[in-house]
Amino acid sequence: MLKLALKMTLRDWRAGQLRFLLIALTVAVAALSATGFFIDRLRSGLDRDAHQLLGADVVVNADLPVNPAWRAEAARRGLLMTDTVSFPSMAQAGEGEQSTSLLASLKAVGPGYPLRGQLKITTNPEQAEQSYGTAANSVPAPGTVWIDAGLLGSLKTSIGGQIKLGDKSFTVAQLIASEPDRGANFLAFAPRVMFALGDVEATNLIQPGSRVSYRLLVAAPSSLKNAAAVASAYEQWLQAQIKQNNIKGVRVESLENGRPEMRATLDRADRFLSLVGLLSAMLAAVAVAMAARRFMQRHLDACAMLRCLGLTQNEVTLMYLIEFLMVGLAGSAMGVAVGFGGHYVLLEVLGKLVSASLPAPTIYPALQGVATGMLLLAAFALPPILQLRKVPHNRVIRREQDPPQVTALATYGLGLAGFVALLLWQAGDAQLALYTAGGFLGAFALFGLVGWAALAALKPMRRAIDHQSWRFAISSLQRRPGATVVQIVSLALGMMALLVLTVVRGDLMTAWRNATPPDAPNRFIINIQPEQAADIGKRLQAAGVNYAPQYPMIRGRLTAVNGKPVTAETYTDDRAKGLADREFNLSTMARMQAENKISAGQWFADKPGAPEASVEEGIAKTLKWKLGDKLRFDIAGTPVDATITSLRKLEWGSMRVNFFVIINPAAMTEVSQSWITAFHLPQGQGALMNALTRDYPNLTIVDVGGLLRQVQAVLDQVVTAVEFLFVFTLASGVLVLYAALMGSQDERTRESGLLRALGATRRQLSQAQLIEFSLVGALSGVLAASGAAAMGWALATYQFKFAWSFSPAVWLVGLVAGALCAIAGGWLGLRNVLRQPPLQTLREA
Repeated sequence: MLKLALKMTLRDWRAGQLRFLLIALTVAVAALSATGFFIDRLRSGLDRDAHQLLGADVVVNADLPVNPAWRAEAARRGLLMTDTVSFPSMAQAGEGEQSTSLLASLKAVGPGYPLRGQLKITTNPEQAEQSYGTAANSVPAPGTVWIDAGLLGSLKTSIGGQIKLGDKSFTVAQLIASEPDRGANFLAFAPRVMFALGDVEATNLIQPGSRVSYRLLVAAPSSLKNAAAVASAYEQWLQAQIKQNNIKGVRVESLENGRPEMRATLDRADRFLSLVGLLSAMLAAVAVAMAARRFMQRHLDACAMLRCLGLTQNEVTLMYLIEFLMVGLAGSAMGVAVGFGGHYVLLEVLGKLVSASLPAPTIYPALQGVATGMLLLAAFALPPILQLRKVPHNRVIRREQDPPQVTALATYGLGLAGFVALLLWQAGDAQLALYTAGGFLGAFALFGLVGWAALAALKPMRRAIDHQSWRFAISSLQRRPGATVVQIVSLALGMMALLVLTVVRGDLMTAWRNATPPDAPNRFIINIQPEQAADIGKRLQAAGVNYAPQYPMIRGRLTAVNGKPVTAETYTDDRAKGLADREFNLSTMARMQAENKISAGQWFADKPGAPEASVEEGIAKTLKWKLGDKLRFDIAGTPVDATITSLRKLEWGSMRVNFFVIINPAAMTEVSQSWITAFHLPQGQGALMNALTRDYPNLTIVDVGGLLRQVQAVLDQVVTAVEFLFVFTLASGVLVLYAALMGSQDERTRESGLLRALGATRRQLSQAQLIEFSLVGALSGVLAASGAAAMGWALATYQFKFAWSFSPAVWLVGLVAGALCAIAGGWLGLRNVLRQPPLQTLREA
């Protein structure tokens, strides 16, 4: 049987009946494998560098200085320790009017840092940019700093030059080539400045209200017996202490959970990119099913002959199963190879967001790709093929018999089961998989309905144009409505995805810029001390800043609601968990900000008595707060209980300072405060920011425009990667169009032969095909543009909350691109139809 199956496979391959099936499988597997190899290498790098990404065996990450008792316990167990302190602040270089300043990520490190991994340094900027350097055998010497290479140009300094951090000047001694516990450098916008822990106090930068991250690094020395077990036991002891005492603002990281925030980011990227690839795979699956159906129809006679020659139903089934198994393995292997090459494109596009060196990919994505191809084949190709076992012997002499039919429910059920299985596998989340399946099927159904209506609308137009080719084209579309609708929908889905990421994305950015007021703040100043506020306000006013209100900013941690302790486990929603576990930026003011509106309750009267709180309505909904609830905040060790007396609606698009929780001033007189302001700095006044940084080194000034440009650069890289994956989606849509045309090729060949015998010329029929494909492509393009525009409107209206204006360019691009894609697919599928002589066609009929 194996020998017969091999002969049949070679015969079908030479006849060209397996090539399309192979291409469709290759595209489906390639779309998913490209993502699979990319994410696999990132995960392998994360696992390989677990020690380096932590810089230790166990890390205690806290918002306040680490509990001395925890240090004592680590020392008692014989563990090594060192500390780091990280916070954002301004780095300044130059003197007087020539000075420049830039927001930097400062990191003070203690002796012995890092305990695991290597910190690499160099004095060559080009080597630093490429992460090449020598291992440091100590930390920066007192009075010196090691910096990222990018700061040399930004601050106009050099090795041996001076930069100022707060009240202290430092000498630039080295450039940082590789920093172990900086992780994979995801969204690391602020450049690094590293200095000795002993120099922190001299900078005078850490003030009440400063946002500082304290890290205690712990590692077991190699000389310690059962070193790994000792470190693990210490971690478990820490976790028990945190849980027992309900300590907030502390996170323990270890080799087992190393960098959970990075793993969560990778998980989200994996799900999103996999679902993008899955859209391509699903469209390709439709092409697989259509190709398998055509294969079945073309093998009815051959199968009947084999039955007459003595093959049983089981032998016929086994023969075709072996044939499709070989095709599936070949297509999956080719798809894995294409995906392997495609993942290098993703690495190139997203290269700046990942670590410089990644390990070689494992075999798992290849196995996953092969399994995906076989699953698609089993779900979408086998149902039509299994019908061949039902072919009767007498079809040899009665060819007019219809092909045997299996229960439609079973056929569609197997395909649907395969579809859902793939979704669950790739999404890893049942709810996400169901939403994705619903969205895919809903879009397919909606586009199909609109496509059917458009075909119906074309029917009366058959005689609107007095041209024979036009009438031939309209008749051809009407004769095969089901296949035509599938072509339209598949091409529209692929094009819609690309239009959303290209034309609509540009329209969204334009609408967002137009929605931002021209005088929207472009600078934020935080960490203003009370005694500095008046002078800073005067200097801003003198520079032409007309509106720069200053507000108190108080850091407090939510500890209880209505007397019940609050922890991250109190909530199930991820955002609610994060809010419950972080410090809030609270404020206090007698009058409500002009951009805020009361949506429920009343603004407090600020009378002596119980504290009152005004809460933003969105966070109240997330944390399930309501009017009358009593919130307890821990503010620098002082508990403050405030009752919610009003809910506010904020105008986030104003770019001005906003607070989730505002407490009346009478209740906040005894707590320490810093101040914050946001304002629009006129052009040509950049020197003022340098002067403020020079005179008040503790200030942190955020250039909103620069930050947004950095965010946009990262988003552009991510979108480019997704656009690359959606190329597979468009290719899948064209494949479905091609499959639908190939499915009707025999019928079209007979039609063209008859029409040519009745007097139609090749030119007329060629023009009819061109008109038919142009109409299919134009309908697909209009549907894709409408869907993309609807998505843009929904995102602008409900997600980003700004006005949306429809751009005619979306429809123009969709119309032209759709027609070109359909014409290309149609030419590939039907280029041989008109080459067959009419006499041969009539004889075969």
